Amino acid sequence: MDKKLLEILVCPICKGDLVYRKDEQELICRGDRLAYPIRDGIPVMLENEARRISLEEYDALPKRTPLVE
Repeated sequence: MDKKLLEILVCPICKGDLVYRKDEQELICRGDRLAYPIRDGIPVMLENEARRISLEEYDALPKRTPLVE
């Protein structure tokens, strides 16, 4: 993923920061607990394509830096 693109992307629902999970190819919104998929290098920022993350996944997310991992 392009770092500049990651810096400007926000959650389409709450406009909050996203956490980039490279291994899972997802962008995660902590506020809405949604994981948006990245397919073929393109973030799919549609609510109906996102998956709800579990509390365990949420707790494992970094607390400060939004674009880590």
